[in-house]
Amino acid sequence: MIICDFGPGDAPIRFDHARDLIVAYGADDLRPALARADAARAQGHWIAGWLAYEAGLALEPRLKGLLPKSADPLLVLGVYDAPVAATDSAIEEIEIDAVIPLILKEEYIRSFRRAQDYIAAGDCYQINLTFPLETRLRQGSARGLAAALARLQPVGHAAFADMGVGPVIVSRSPELFFATSADGRIEARPMKGTAPRSADPGLDAALAAELAASEKNRAENLMIVDLLRNDISVLAQIGSVKVPELFAVESYATVHQMTSRITARLAAPPSLSALMPALFPCGSITGAPKIRAMEIIHELEPYPRGIYCGTLGWMAPDGASRFSVAIRTLAIRGDNVRLNVGGGIVADSTAESEWEEALWKARFIQPLTTRS
Repeated sequence: MIICDFGPGDAPIRFDHARDLIVAYGADDLRPALARADAARAQGHWIAGWLAYEAGLALEPRLKGLLPKSADPLLVLGVYDAPVAATDSAIEEIEIDAVIPLILKEEYIRSFRRAQDYIAAGDCYQINLTFPLETRLRQGSARGLAAALARLQPVGHAAFADMGVGPVIVSRSPELFFATSADGRIEARPMKGTAPRSADPGLDAALAAELAASEKNRAENLMIVDLLRNDISVLAQIGSVKVPELFAVESYATVHQMTSRITARLAAPPSLSALMPALFPCGSITGAPKIRAMEIIHELEPYPRGIYCGTLGWMAPDGASRFSVAIRTLAIRGDNVRLNVGGGIVADSTAESEWEEALWKARFIQPLTTRS
């Protein structure tokens, strides 16, 4: 079962009773899996599911050797007749333990300093450095947890996926990876730049204004806009790539986010076989330039990301699609819940502020934690 709040027309949709399940575990399985999905669409079926971040290593020949060994799939896609309207689930009592980082702050600082060494040496302009946290679901189900988080705050690209393979996924992502239309238009909406919310309206407005005016955050955002423009241009008609919105600030329950929008017209009809190898993973969660950033991420991060920083979404038979960037995303196995946080490191970043900013991004789950 998959539930996406970002169906056609932004209506919530649900995919049930897959006709087929396409699963890829190894690097050599990925492109054939995407081709199978496109073949199913050509027969009139819908595709919905997810790709783990590490699928990006497998899709890039220069990074293929970095793929870690894992029992989890790189890709899980269901083949469906059609989605149906999603309805609210029953309310459950949900309680989780306190969220604990799986690395020490000192370990993060060492990785942060190494990332800045690479930036100073000219390897990268920006590196997205992340780390995992864990908690335990003490009461309630994964589906109930998704519903409880939905009641806490609305986001643009929320999803729930229980495919019977890999972890159960609860995503509260605000970020669009890409959307395509049947007539060949594509849009991406990367997020880069974060500030905390405040309960005081005046201070909250000041924090949003400070983010909007921040030269550092604008520079980080522009790096990723340029990266995505370049990625999309590989698939686009010449001269069609545009940036109609730059440095907008969107406000969510716990953070303000800086976003931009990139649009283009594709040179060929939309297909997963073309879109994913060219665009995945989203540059907002790697750094720039992308391939070198992903090499450094592999060196500095001790845990695979899995679904975190991967993508989850759907594609219709006519080529319309919508896929999220899987941030603010939980991977659930039994009662174990893992989530990850992080942010973009640039030359003038500081370890203390980046550590704190990363932890801000876990606040969306904290109202459900056990109170002693």
